[in-house]
Amino acid sequence: MSLMIMKCAILEPFKDTLFEEATTTRIFLEEFEKKFTKNDKVKTSTILIKLISMKYKGKKNIREYILEMSHLTSKLKALKLELLEDLLVHLVLIFLPTQFSQFKVSYNCQKDKWSLNEFIWP
Repeated sequence: MSLMIMKCAILEPFKDTLFEEATTTRIFLEEFEKKFTKNDKVKTSTILIKLISMKYKGKKNIREYILEMSHLTSKLKALKLELLEDLLVHLVLIFLPTQFSQFKVSYNCQKDKWSLNEFIWP
């Protein structure tokens, strides 16, 4: 695609952000990428919101729910925000519905802490 066609394809509100000095398609794309790079802070916030709003709804098995939470924490770790496993274990327990109350009490009465894997693999 030529540089002129690319510039014409940009929506009007974004035309002010174009780089008129770009003389080649490659330079234009490099400058455009610098201007509109994704923001890791936004991605981190989005994943955190998803993690702390997760509730087990009984639609899938409990193992899948825990694995999904674990997957979100892995995404956060890749964004340089690492959550301790103890915190994740507590989040899993907190977001379980009342039908798991006896399980929560049982866990909290034990001296030992469980790892996330112990929740997943009984």
